[in-house]
Amino acid sequence: MPSPVRVREIPPGASLGPFLDVAWRVNGGDPVWVPPLRMSLATLLNRSKHPFHQHADVAYWLAERDGQAVGRIAAVVNHRHNEFHDEQTGFFGLFESENNPETARSLVDAAAAWLRERGMQRLMGPMNLSTNEEASSPGVLVEGFDTPPMVMMTHNPPFYGQLLEGTGLTKAKDLLAYWVDNHIPLERAVRRMEPILARHGATVRFLDMRRFAEEVATIQRIYNSAWERNWGFVPMTGEEIEHMAKDLRPVVDPRLCLFVEVDGEPVGFSLALPNLNQALRHLPDGRLFPFGIFRFHWHRRRIDSLRVITLGLKPGFQKSGLGAALYLHTFQVGAPLGYRTAEASWILEDNWEMRRPLEKMGAEAYKRYRIYERELAT
Repeated sequence: MPSPVRVREIPPGASLGPFLDVAWRVNGGDPVWVPPLRMSLATLLNRSKHPFHQHADVAYWLAERDGQAVGRIAAVVNHRHNEFHDEQTGFFGLFESENNPETARSLVDAAAAWLRERGMQRLMGPMNLSTNEEASSPGVLVEGFDTPPMVMMTHNPPFYGQLLEGTGLTKAKDLLAYWVDNHIPLERAVRRMEPILARHGATVRFLDMRRFAEEVATIQRIYNSAWERNWGFVPMTGEEIEHMAKDLRPVVDPRLCLFVEVDGEPVGFSLALPNLNQALRHLPDGRLFPFGIFRFHWHRRRIDSLRVITLGLKPGFQKSGLGAALYLHTFQVGAPLGYRTAEASWILEDNWEMRRPLEKMGAEAYKRYRIYERELAT
């Protein structure tokens, strides 16, 4: 029989190195797992450095057996989420665990108890750490384990779903990732979009890096209006959007960040990123420095896939067909840049306004992620 598992909270100010290391202990033997970039994850978890912590309370736990870390979890009270949705929901995230029901149960129970003490009535997750600040995408992977994850997307062992369900959690929502191959007849599809653009008096343009701050402000306005009614949405603060823009600026190709304008007014945008995981997977320890930076840039030249990480339209334009036009323009621009394939993710399972255009283009839902929930007994 294995020794009992012990769960302990990592006190504020203590090193989070052991917390980060658990991901390698659990996933290191998986050939398609891509190690996270340690410096980025450490910044997100740092209560004094990342703007998320200005409106959220976060705690971190380790599960240990015989002095070895065998699991981890974070608990989050996102005050902006609860204020916006008028509810008392607490979140868990960054979940990693050995294949042991006792370990998973002990971690989830620790997070649940901490959240209950703070007045939370429902537990939901994984959120890593929110839908705006993603160390990786929400949920646990439940379908599509045979291919590596795209940049900022989740990958985990197949047994995670069973472990979480064993703690009393049930499905809240599924998220989908769509695969887009270069067999799609882009030119013909784009020609079909031209009448839609003409009907709305719409044009599509690239991000203007010379006006980067102004463009970021435009993205924030569109984002906070386009997603307002979406499940799980929380408006981004100015500090959050500025932090995200600072992180993404070095890797954004302005030709892959598109705005659609009607009569000169931006009404929608999309952002695609090169799939940096194709380079990051060659950094087995997740460290850029001192030598990983050279391997990263060497392999970055060979990236041939991209991920559409966000696409949104202001209310009044969400059934206009302009979303499909943004997808198509992204794929049309990406092909001559050397991107042979793409992923559109993540998309709510019931968001047919996004799913239908992709499926009409021949895209395939090839990965599924599950978010769980349970009531917190008083």
